[in-house]
Amino acid sequence: MVVIRLARSGSKKRPFYNMVVAESRNRRDGRFVERIGYYNPVAGENEQGLRVDAERLAYWQGQGAQLSPTVARLVKKTAAA
Repeated sequence: MVVIRLARSGSKKRPFYNMVVAESRNRRDGRFVERIGYYNPVAGENEQGLRVDAERLAYWQGQGAQLSPTVARLVKKTAAA
């Protein structure tokens, strides 16, 4: 099954997450098909904390990809803004 989830990167105490499309059997930070956005929970006032490519998200959902609970919450937050 294909899933859209967050892959952690960044350094210790400075998390940064890439929103990726991946096979559910692959590791969290392992191989992925496509990067469709990012989430920076410690973004400053001048930085963009969340970016999602809505066109690619809609494409992958049309192909049957499932959203992880955290990604679903973030996409809902993006749609409201």
